[in-house]
Amino acid sequence: MSYKGSKIDIINKKLDNLNRKLTRNNLVELSELLGNKKQLLIRNLISGISKGIGIGIGVTIITAVIIFLLQKAVKLNLPVIGEYIADIVDIVQKSK
Repeated sequence: MSYKGSKIDIINKKLDNLNRKLTRNNLVELSELLGNKKQLLIRNLISGISKGIGIGIGVTIITAVIIFLLQKAVKLNLPVIGEYIADIVDIVQKSK
């Protein structure tokens, strides 16, 4: 009788350990989300829109900073950089 009781105790401990791991890793929520296709689609859509907006804002800010720094470099009349930037400006103006 005590032999069966100890096996049940071991199984209960393993189940409790498994339950803690599943809860910690949010696997239960993930499995529910995968079962609900509409909620999964909405979440992925919102995630994609957020990433797209974030990338757009980030590229805009980085480009603005680079242009600002290039304008400052042109004003300093650095020999090599100034000529390179002048060539870029000429190429852009000719392409219009």
